[in-house]
Amino acid sequence: MSGHVEALWTKRAHRGVMDAAESVTMVTGEGVEHDANRGRSKRQVTVIEREVFDRIRADLPEVEPFMRRANVMVSGVRLQGTVGQVLALGDVRILVHGETRPCERMDAQVEGLTAALDPSWNGGVYGVVLAGGEVRVGDEARLEPSTTSDSASIASTS
Repeated sequence: MSGHVEALWTKRAHRGVMDAAESVTMVTGEGVEHDANRGRSKRQVTVIEREVFDRIRADLPEVEPFMRRANVMVSGVRLQGTVGQVLALGDVRILVHGETRPCERMDAQVEGLTAALDPSWNGGVYGVVLAGGEVRVGDEARLEPSTTSDSASIASTS
């Protein structure tokens, strides 16, 4: 399954503004450079799907993807059930650790967004950076099976 990076964002501060970017640098074992969540153990990078937001907009036309407060939006890659798999964004590799559950902050932006993001992993996934580098809008996005060394990374960040 292959797709593309559609959008990138960084967060200046916890609960802060999401800044759009054409490229970001991801640091191995730390996350997105210049992002408030850099350095977290498991939730270094968050990823959402463009197709989910296309569906949500049918009922909530005022919703914009940056409202989800994720770092990356991909298209052409279904994220549901991908825990333990590797999401490659160009040369960067992210080990998927879990589903990103929506919180009450979603409804503070648009009433009904929390419920829209709740089913079927619509809120996206989070993970750790296994191999860092620069990610650009337009880069290829694809899922890969994890390797033995990726499994060691899972154990060390659990």
